[in-house]
Amino acid sequence: MLTYIFPGQGSQVKEMGKTLFDEFKHITAQADDILGYSVKKLCIEDPNFTLAQTQYTQPALYVVNALSYLKKIKDSGKKPDYVAGHSLGEYNALLVAGAFEFAIGLKLVQKRGELMSHAMGGGMAAVIGLKEEEIITVLEENNLQDIDIANYNSPSQIVISGLQTDIDRAEPIFERTKGVKLFIRLKTSGAFHSRYMEAAKRKFDAYINSFRFSELMIPVISNVHARPYQQAEIGANLLQQITHPVRWTESIKYLLSLGKMEFEEVGPGRVLTGLVQKIQIDEKPLVITKEDPFLKNAYKHSKCCS
Repeated sequence: MLTYIFPGQGSQVKEMGKTLFDEFKHITAQADDILGYSVKKLCIEDPNFTLAQTQYTQPALYVVNALSYLKKIKDSGKKPDYVAGHSLGEYNALLVAGAFEFAIGLKLVQKRGELMSHAMGGGMAAVIGLKEEEIITVLEENNLQDIDIANYNSPSQIVISGLQTDIDRAEPIFERTKGVKLFIRLKTSGAFHSRYMEAAKRKFDAYINSFRFSELMIPVISNVHARPYQQAEIGANLLQQITHPVRWTESIKYLLSLGKMEFEEVGPGRVLTGLVQKIQIDEKPLVITKEDPFLKNAYKHSKCCS
């Protein structure tokens, strides 16, 4: 079986998608019309140094991920049995599964990025070397309970999220904690995937309610639940994703439990590929019983970006 995985914010890099925009001119033109600026110029030249800003990063990545998928299908003809995406990348997974057309997904991502960019005063950091239980203990013992876990990227790479002042306090504490290899501050303006994104979630709720989602034709693994999306819960999942942690480790363990699984990263960089390899080495697949309701779902394949 084959799973395509789509990267999220943090994988952006100048010149990403360089060879794709002219190959898929109709999609690129559609993106420009929606965004109101040249996505090709943003990604290749980044003339105003805005590519790293959330409101620009998210639409740019969504477009490049989508074009990368079209290129992969054009060259190989291989369609996935499952799809998953990390945070923003989950929108590309839903696109491939047929939940919405390219334009609808881009409008959702543009609004999501805009709202998330308004959340100021927050920060995020990756803690390398500790497991979840150890991080929770450090937070509790040092009166840092206002910090949330944002990303379970791998068993030993977990991202925390909170107010900038709390992240500042946490840094020296974690750096002197036994077992911590690195404490890496992430370049974000907000405390993404935490309680501090509640205002963005409420505003996105009002926006997303005007959209209807099509039938999923490929199973999409949810960041929130680490299980396949349920058709009736697509909108609710996208809302919860804003304030809930990305359960990437468990998502990969779930996919590994289904049988022999290959993973191919679609989009710029190879961050997710490295995380998957780490999870495969350090973790065992989940034990899924025959009674698991998620295994009873069956989807047909569909084309992306129709």
